[in-house]
Amino acid sequence: MTLTRTEARGLLDRFGIRPKRSLGQNFVVEPNTVRRIAELAGVGLGDRVVEVGPGLGALTLALLETGAEVTAVEIDEVLVDVLEEVAGDHGSLRIVHADAMGVDWESLLGAGPWTLVSNLPYNVSVPLVCDLLDDVPAIVRLVVMVQLEVADRLVASPGDDAYGLPSVKVAYHAEARKVGRVPPSVFLPRPRVDSALVDVVRRPEPLVAADPEVLFSLVRAGFAHRRKMLRGALRGIVDEAGLVAAGVDPTLRAEDLDLAQWAAIAAGVER
Repeated sequence: MTLTRTEARGLLDRFGIRPKRSLGQNFVVEPNTVRRIAELAGVGLGDRVVEVGPGLGALTLALLETGAEVTAVEIDEVLVDVLEEVAGDHGSLRIVHADAMGVDWESLLGAGPWTLVSNLPYNVSVPLVCDLLDDVPAIVRLVVMVQLEVADRLVASPGDDAYGLPSVKVAYHAEARKVGRVPPSVFLPRPRVDSALVDVVRRPEPLVAADPEVLFSLVRAGFAHRRKMLRGALRGIVDEAGLVAAGVDPTLRAEDLDLAQWAAIAAGVER
């Protein structure tokens, strides 16, 4: 059992909730959609799931239906009250009132494996995914619903318009793919853009052997001046000779380089 649109409207009215744009509150209220997300996540009895931004609890209920144990992290105190009413009597649910961007994930989750399954707010989706990949190895898979623009950034390849630092970071840590498109009609309130589902599976080891601090300082600098050639964008970090020694054409731009090429430059800087 999950929430219908009518039930969701009733909860909003009864608790006096006006969705906050600042928190990216667009609640998914279509039962088939949340069940589809739970099915794509492939979780079941005894699996441990963390959900960020459970909102009114529609996806939470669908995840609990699978038999998974769910830890729901919600920043909005009123929505914590809603979630406790909707699903709080379920023995497999733990509700945590906290900002996901400031949580001590190690203390909260302990050892893995965990799967994160969430409808992520636009304003935290990219930094949260990147931070979790960087710092929370206990989360071995992320199945997230995000705005289509964000999905494109997470899965982009060199040469794509959406390719940037998040794309490189995701490729370093994981394999990511879009697994579905979601129309605005499944949300309350209805957003102005489409969303997409992205499946991110952590690699056992990063794809390249490179010092991540050096690697991502280079990538960050390159994309800070993405229209400049590398010899200009990376000036002061690596010179033109260093780029040539790494087998990289200095006239390329950041958007042209794959992860292996970034790692080759980083190796030269490390030496």
